[in-house]
Amino acid sequence: MSALSAFAVPVPVFTPDATINEVGERMLQADLANALSVAVVNAAGVPVGMISRHQLNDIFMKKFGRDLFGNRPVSDFMRTDVLSVEMDSSLSAAASFITANMHFPLSEDFVITENGRYLGMGAVLHLLGAMEQQMTRNVADLNRAYTQLASSQAQLVQSEKMAALGQMVAGVAHEINTPLGYVNNNVEMVREFFAQMQFILQAHEQLAATLLSPDATDVDIAECLAAVDDMKADLDFTQWFSDLDQLFNDTFYGVEQISELVTGLKNFSRLDQSPTDNVSLNDCVENALLIGRNTLKYKVEVLKRLGDLPQIRCAASQINQVLLNLLTNAAQAIEDRGYILIKTWCDDRMAYVSVQDTGCGIPPESLRRIFDPFYTTKPVGEGTGLGLSISFKIIQQHNGHIRVASEVGKGTRFVLALPLTSIAVPLSAVA
Repeated sequence: MSALSAFAVPVPVFTPDATINEVGERMLQADLANALSVAVVNAAGVPVGMISRHQLNDIFMKKFGRDLFGNRPVSDFMRTDVLSVEMDSSLSAAASFITANMHFPLSEDFVITENGRYLGMGAVLHLLGAMEQQMTRNVADLNRAYTQLASSQAQLVQSEKMAALGQMVAGVAHEINTPLGYVNNNVEMVREFFAQMQFILQAHEQLAATLLSPDATDVDIAECLAAVDDMKADLDFTQWFSDLDQLFNDTFYGVEQISELVTGLKNFSRLDQSPTDNVSLNDCVENALLIGRNTLKYKVEVLKRLGDLPQIRCAASQINQVLLNLLTNAAQAIEDRGYILIKTWCDDRMAYVSVQDTGCGIPPESLRRIFDPFYTTKPVGEGTGLGLSISFKIIQQHNGHIRVASEVGKGTRFVLALPLTSIAVPLSAVA
């Protein structure tokens, strides 16, 4: 059923040879009390004109108007550019046509046709009212769609962040296992040391008990002294305690490395802090390097030229995510061995981070699309195509910008720019 069919009121029509008096008398009938105009149709039922109540009033209000014009055919006075729409037109198309062609002040209705033949009259105000209701429904639908889109966007950002962290898990586990391994070995060696010390302590306790016993003989005392001497014979206590001190130092160093990695993970996600905070971009660089260390260290030499930067207001976890994504991409672009140069600096308005690699570079046709969602040159299963798109959005939401330059065979350089004074506007539900 057409949306316009509800507006089609079967108002009586007139032929072109009907007189003005006939039309005027008919317009005074009760069933046409709300009609602003009527249609004039030919013998085939096709509308050829319209005449409005306003036009009739102008005619009859003239001096001797009824006598001069009353018996003339309506075709002499009708509007020939018929304001008509086909019944199968959409509400929006009909409303656009009517509002573009109706006269002001509003003094006529519009004709509804079916296959070009007269079907009925429609009230302009009813059509515009229906359009207003439809627009209200459309706005509600758009609001729901926007809410769903915002939720989906937040989920995509979080998914990409988890994917980036997932790529780092094996590396971080290896980084933790290395110091954890020698911490465990050192603890085992300390346990053995204290086991031997326990035996020596027990021998001394036995010697002391023998010396204090009134029943002890010289032979008993000699045997206890011999047992103590045997235990001490192969021990160099000076070297032993020196080794023990070194074991403790190595253990503390390993624990500090583990603590550093855990702190880096916490700073990367910032789960225990507010979404935005005053942070240093240099700290974000160090956190990203710490998390990505295992990915970088086997084939990449990282060169750092970090300038003096003021703290800026930003969502640190998101900036960490962007930097980790750039570092990971840079490492993947380097096939054998290469360099990544990271620079930070600032001017009066912006703080900058540059990540430049000596990798394979990006072809011009791909460079134009690298920030498009789901675009990736990686094999299926190795990339979502969301990393750079989300990174671009994150920097944009922070009122900053990101630019890239690349040359095939020589490398790629990304530059992030973030405002020094503007408060960040991070993506919702991400931090």
